[in-house]
Amino acid sequence: MENLISLVNKIQRACTALGDHGENTALPTLWDSLPAIAVVGGQSSGKSSVLESVVGKDFLPRGSGIVTRRPLVLQLHKIEEGSREYAEFLHLPRKRFTDFVAVRKEIQDETDRETGRTKQISSVPIHLSIYSPNVVNLTLIDLPGLTKVAVEGQPDSIVKDIEDMVRSYIEKPNCIILAISPANQDLATSDAIKISREVDPTGERTIGVLTKIDLMDKGTDAVDMLEGRAYRLKFPWIGVVNRSQQDINKNVDMIAARRREREYFNSTPEYKHLAHRMGSEHLAKMLSKHLETVIKSKIPGIQSLINKTIAELEAELTRLGKPVAADAGGKLYSIMEICRSFDQIFKDHLDGVRPGGDKIYNVFDNQLPAALKRLQFDKQLSMENIRKLITEADGYQPHLIAPEQGYRRLIESSLITIRGPAEAAVDAVHALLKDLVHKAISETVDLKQYPGLRVEVGAAAVDSLERMRDESKRATLQLVDMECGYLTVDFFRKLPQDVDKGGNPTHSIFDRYNDSYLRRIGTTILSYVNMVCATLRHSIPKSIVYCQVREAKRSLLDHFFTDLGKMETKRLSSLLNEDPAIMERRSALAKRLELYRSAQAEIDAVAWSK
Repeated sequence: MENLISLVNKIQRACTALGDHGENTALPTLWDSLPAIAVVGGQSSGKSSVLESVVGKDFLPRGSGIVTRRPLVLQLHKIEEGSREYAEFLHLPRKRFTDFVAVRKEIQDETDRETGRTKQISSVPIHLSIYSPNVVNLTLIDLPGLTKVAVEGQPDSIVKDIEDMVRSYIEKPNCIILAISPANQDLATSDAIKISREVDPTGERTIGVLTKIDLMDKGTDAVDMLEGRAYRLKFPWIGVVNRSQQDINKNVDMIAARRREREYFNSTPEYKHLAHRMGSEHLAKMLSKHLETVIKSKIPGIQSLINKTIAELEAELTRLGKPVAADAGGKLYSIMEICRSFDQIFKDHLDGVRPGGDKIYNVFDNQLPAALKRLQFDKQLSMENIRKLITEADGYQPHLIAPEQGYRRLIESSLITIRGPAEAAVDAVHALLKDLVHKAISETVDLKQYPGLRVEVGAAAVDSLERMRDESKRATLQLVDMECGYLTVDFFRKLPQDVDKGGNPTHSIFDRYNDSYLRRIGTTILSYVNMVCATLRHSIPKSIVYCQVREAKRSLLDHFFTDLGKMETKRLSSLLNEDPAIMERRSALAKRLELYRSAQAEIDAVAWSK
């Protein structure tokens, strides 16, 4: 099983490469959830020397004043014995440094690239990984040294700026604070203890380190501090003896320095009883063990955050839609798939899977019948109009038995008024189908991604609906015209004749123009017209459904698909012209999702093996 700290190191590097850390987002991130050790101390507290002792290499810039002007995220990786030591910077991913003097220079150069050759500071971290058989697996964040006054070349706000930067790291609940304090100064004035106490008043997350124990005044010692009587923390204080400036100047190596450190604690009477937990070697091992323990305790919370973030990333990627294909065939396929998705949503509305299709039935069941009832057949069949039309139809020679031409004209003039409700029904269904097209467009997620394609699909669908409306209107009005053009003879044959009713056939032909006769004609024609209305009330919806609704389900985008096949690549690309910001966002989210899924698999494996 991969070492827990190495796993966390790997995840942290990936987070940093993707910008997935607290500085770039307002939400909790995987970086924030991973435990890390922040090294805090005042200027000249021996902070850099402690780090170099832990690593066992000279690699940090040195000098007076503020030397560390950017956070340094230092990841230590233990490799096999006999392997060559090397270092890598995240900003130079393919370059290995085997010369640690070059590492020091690159830290200085990278700092200057961000801040210029001034004494300004920057919160943008430098990420350095060191691979060596002589280190323990560990992650340390070296922060700029706390100071009390600004020096020449620094803004007046430098004191507060450094404190705010340090606080932004150590106030996170998953941060372990390594507080470096020099033993030859009053602990009450320690910058590291002061700021640590503000964010960790109980000392639960703070590990105290005393430096410069060997430089204390004669007759004084650090026993009270090391045994926790001067300031108590949850974890025992650790004392270290760093190399002197003379040692550094003479290039005394770390192995010799560590040996001297051990000898110092073993041979000094005041510290002999504490020697087993003193020194930089013990500090490194203790930090590694403690960090691994903290990581194990945080695994459930890390898993929860990862699972939640994966769900959020997947949802946002779904909302943003799929990336655009590069080749013409891929673009055409993408457009066809989006159009099919739209077409299915449109059909779902018609079929009742989604709301809206029921309004079409309302046109047939309520709107059309009501419009037919509102037709004023009474005006067409008034006594005056019947007399006028029958008389005109007779011409110079009155009808002999029944005024057939008069009947036909009266029926035709009545039936022709049904064209109005029939056309209105066609237009009403057309308007509803257009509404459903607009709804389906707004509900097709991928169409939101491509405004150009959305406009084209909408226009193509409406054009198709208009063609279907014109065909439907022609077919529906033909139904009315058919009723006008050919009457149902059986209806009239079944009517009782005057003789059957006891009428007198010897009446003068002119007596048949009396009111009673004309009223009977009007009643007969109204019955016939009502019969035709009842027939059209059922046949008009059938015509509309056949020509509009059914056809829209079957071939709404057929013309558009035909045109698509003839389009050049440039035109296809314009339909899938996406906002560059969305493309960039999708790419970033996809990489972040890949990182979280990888982290999920690896951390789950660790959790199951516990």
